[in-house]
Amino acid sequence: MSPRKVRLVAGLVRGKKIQPALDQLKFAGKAAAKPVSKLVSAALANAINNFGLTADNLLVKEISVDQGPTLKRWMPRAHGRATPIMKKTSHINVILSEIKDSGIKEGKKVKIEAPVKLSGKPMEDEGIKIVNKDAEVEDSGSEVKNEGKGVNVAKGGGTVSKGFTHKVFRRKSG
Repeated sequence: MSPRKVRLVAGLVRGKKIQPALDQLKFAGKAAAKPVSKLVSAALANAINNFGLTADNLLVKEISVDQGPTLKRWMPRAHGRATPIMKKTSHINVILSEIKDSGIKEGKKVKIEAPVKLSGKPMEDEGIKIVNKDAEVEDSGSEVKNEGKGVNVAKGGGTVSKGFTHKVFRRKSG
């Protein structure tokens, strides 16, 4: 949606408390009201969840609409012509503020777990058997001797072939 159309709706909620702003957007007769309403609701949810603020104490301090990338499309017209269509997009920024200061709030810090290395972990508990290309498998199927270079992963045992794409691109056209 073009920024010019969205700016009209953004002006309706600038400086208002959250609940009256959402009510105003609900009954606004513009198509841009729905995305702006979703954005304000998401900002409210982030403020409540991440910073522990209350919805009654918040207002829309700033809301700005900037132009995003333009998608360039073509439409067929008479006599074999094509006319350009510029589909404009918008970037909307919302800043919520407290009416009465409730103290300094810091966001929740999410702890990121250490990455898991899959190469060193056996996957046989999931029904996937790890087999090396040059490995020798005994008849019992319980042991895999490691002599190899690359690793193939197969369900139900055995090695994986090079696949359908290898077969297709190996063919000669003609």
